[in-house]
Amino acid sequence: MCQDEPIRIAMWSGPRNISTAMMRAWGNRPDTFVIDEPFYAFYLKMTGKNHPGADEVLAHGETDWRKVVAQLLGPIPEPRHKGPSQIFYQKQMTHHLLPEIDREWLVGVTNCFLIRDPREVILSYVKKQSDPTLEDLGFVQQAEIFDWVREKTASMPPVIDARDVQQNPEQVLRRLCDAAGIEFSESMLSWPPGLRETDGVWAKHWYSEVARSTSFLPYQPKDESVPKRLHEIHEQCRECYERLYEYHL
Repeated sequence: MCQDEPIRIAMWSGPRNISTAMMRAWGNRPDTFVIDEPFYAFYLKMTGKNHPGADEVLAHGETDWRKVVAQLLGPIPEPRHKGPSQIFYQKQMTHHLLPEIDREWLVGVTNCFLIRDPREVILSYVKKQSDPTLEDLGFVQQAEIFDWVREKTASMPPVIDARDVQQNPEQVLRRLCDAAGIEFSESMLSWPPGLRETDGVWAKHWYSEVARSTSFLPYQPKDESVPKRLHEIHEQCRECYERLYEYHL
């Protein structure tokens, strides 16, 4: 990696994935600065979704998507406890990239995709919010972003599956780093417990499990079935998931 050219990693995931643990892995690198769901405030402003802590997210976050994009493409911030960073890791939620946002900025970042079996996503999601829509789960948006990036860059963006990461973190992270042109660091495999100053203000509502973690949790299969009322949504999500899974590292 050329030290004069920062690398910006945009990791696109839907909700109820291992995206926060993945942010921990990158945030534990000495050469990396992380940002947590930078479009969240804009998303809440535009959709009016009643998420936990929504008022606080709107009060603290940037609600102008153009300013968010300028931040993501601008100089990498320097946190107090680290020196200058060469990698800018951006934890992105696919459903936050609303149609109003111009996609052209994606050409200026290295786009990566974190996917998870939709059955497991839905079973986790309904424990927090019982009646998700197709748009809430982010699979359709993830496929759309993936297709846009492939077409615009004429290249295949890296895709990793959450289950693979949990079963063999080092192997998958090595492949991901290699695909992104970054040297793998052992520091990505474990981290101190607790919350971070780089976590979003919503961390207290969503990150309790990650805050207790010190590494990727081992994969635990789920035996439950998707509720009947969500079968149609599940099938639509699965179609998108399987299309991206075909390209996973």
